Amino acid sequence: MALSLHYLIREPKIKKDKNPLLLLLHGYGSNEEDLFSFASELPDDYYIVSARAPFDLMYGSYAWYAINFDADENKFSDIGQARASRDVIVGFIDELITTYPIDSANVALIGFSQGAILGYAVALSYPEKVQRLVAMSGYLNTEMAVDDFKENDLSTLKVFASHGTVDQVIPVEWARKSKPVLESLGIELIYQEYPVGHGVAPQNFFDFKNWLLK
Repeated sequence: MALSLHYLIREPKIKKDKNPLLLLLHGYGSNEEDLFSFASELPDDYYIVSARAPFDLMYGSYAWYAINFDADENKFSDIGQARASRDVIVGFIDELITTYPIDSANVALIGFSQGAILGYAVALSYPEKVQRLVAMSGYLNTEMAVDDFKENDLSTLKVFASHGTVDQVIPVEWARKSKPVLESLGIELIYQEYPVGHGVAPQNFFDFKNWLLK
């Protein structure tokens, strides 16, 4: 059956009755192959699914929502498109759980850049669907979450957030501002910085993988 997003999948090497899911959300202008190149390095017992964002830019580039490159933090993102993509991702998680023997109580999102920003919106809006979030080179924009997200039970949500200190695309200050907000919501948070630009340092990869394995 065709699901609502195009995706790549690596099935678990060790199949149980139900296996956990790692859903990979790529950055702006990229595609599902980008983060999927990590799949062989990720834990063997997970379904690894890398989704393609719904908005087609051109030549194999996709976006979760439009962005304005010249704008400040508040005008940077098309919030309407972001909210639409947020709900598409939630529906896609449900479809995956229906299609594959996935443990609905063991779902993790790994997002990079725009995928991380959207990962926050999904996790805060629907914490019953997502238990863990790895948010790399992104930041929290609460406008993308459902209006009453603060009424959700966020006590089960765990977040590993990371950022490059010399990121020229998304300033590290935006990520640093997310930390007190997440902590005030009672979310268990690990926040790490690495001396890189807008990318994933090998040490960052190693650290979040160990965090997932715990």
